[in-house]
Amino acid sequence: MKFRFIKLGAIFMAAMTAVMNAGTVVTQASSVRAGVSVALAECLHENVKGSLLQKESAAAQEKAAPKNTSSKQEKAAGKAKIKSKKIADPQDQTICGYTNLGIANVSNYLNVRAEAGEDAKIVGKMPADAGCEILDTENGWHHIRSGKVSGYVRADYIITGDEARTLAEKLKKTMATVNTLTVYIREKPNTDCTILTIVTTDEELEVVEEGEEWIEIKLDDENGFVNAQYVDLSEELKKAMPYTEAERSAEVPDTKYSLVQTALSYVGGRYVWGGTSLTNGVDCSGFTMQIMAKYGVYLPHSSRGQAGYGRSVSTSELQPGDLIFYGSGSSISHVAIYIGNGQIVHASNSRDGIKVSNAFYRTPICCRRML
Repeated sequence: MKFRFIKLGAIFMAAMTAVMNAGTVVTQASSVRAGVSVALAECLHENVKGSLLQKESAAAQEKAAPKNTSSKQEKAAGKAKIKSKKIADPQDQTICGYTNLGIANVSNYLNVRAEAGEDAKIVGKMPADAGCEILDTENGWHHIRSGKVSGYVRADYIITGDEARTLAEKLKKTMATVNTLTVYIREKPNTDCTILTIVTTDEELEVVEEGEEWIEIKLDDENGFVNAQYVDLSEELKKAMPYTEAERSAEVPDTKYSLVQTALSYVGGRYVWGGTSLTNGVDCSGFTMQIMAKYGVYLPHSSRGQAGYGRSVSTSELQPGDLIFYGSGSSISHVAIYIGNGQIVHASNSRDGIKVSNAFYRTPICCRRML
């Protein structure tokens, strides 16, 4: 009997080891297809194992969640969650998370520099009306923090004090921040409809309309729906965006490096639906069309049309200057320029304008090399 228990225990341990090893292989394989290194895949695998103890995958979460109805208790909890974001604490002097608020008073964008000086390196850009925390002020420069960017901006381009607080009340938007590993964005507010795309943790989505079970959001220049329990709602101002230098390496030709630097120089610029002006406003395909034209590649003003040009490359083969296309299923509706380091630059929407994002913030449909 003792031998039988030992044998069964050994079989169980071997099975568990095989399952864990298989999980690692699957994680690595899918990550490599997404253009992520094997080393990072291993790290992701460890994080996923821990996360899965508390959260399920997007599919499992939605399966567990009610499809179109919920109990009175769930509805009450949903209302409390949404309303709690709107009721201000009279003792709380912060606004949109800022205690010493500054707002960018520019027509396009304001450079954020590593040091206080016009010749200092640019580390980020604040779009018009973006908010920041003023940490210190000296010699006409504010030391600020906005989003993931910290640095220095010219003080004469920042609105402060009561004027900033009053303006913030008009400018703030309700945002939905993804609080789980991945979540589906759906075409309609139910689980029986088309999945538009999958977005990843911490992605901020502008809220169009709040509901008890479903939140209508804007993803780039499209609308969709996300299950309310997988996002946190908060009132936010626009934030500064990092200004990322493209990697210069032997594998990246000078033309592609130059193209990426040109595209990045427009970060913070305006988004205008149907626009084709890099100075007055562009939409996603207008942006890629104009940037590519500077390097002798002439594309139509349509993300779907642009996907028919160049040659196909996989996400693991991406190089700076390649185009990445997004949308629903096989239907393309958005395009961006890959800049290296797992990032893209794109004309996202009217709130954010031209910005830098994680290349896999939503699921790519295809990638094309134009140069």
